[in-house]
Amino acid sequence: MIAHIDIGGNLKWKIRSGEITLGGYKNKKIYGTLHCRSGKRMKIENRVFFKDEKEAVLSGYRPCAHCMPEKYKHWKNAQFTA
Repeated sequence: MIAHIDIGGNLKWKIRSGEITLGGYKNKKIYGTLHCRSGKRMKIENRVFFKDEKEAVLSGYRPCAHCMPEKYKHWKNAQFTA
């Protein structure tokens, strides 16, 4: 997990190189695509980035209901069966 404020001017390069593929909201521990409208509205100090979904899940984040609805439904259903 990389905080947005720690990246500096290298964000575009890290996205293009595949080092970053997902974004997250650290306050609510939600991750989603880099194109999510909800994610684009959050403050920079609350943004984090992940290399892949595995890293996000291992960090305790859940899928975004807006940009990843199927993965969110699967996550939500798993919460009730656990």
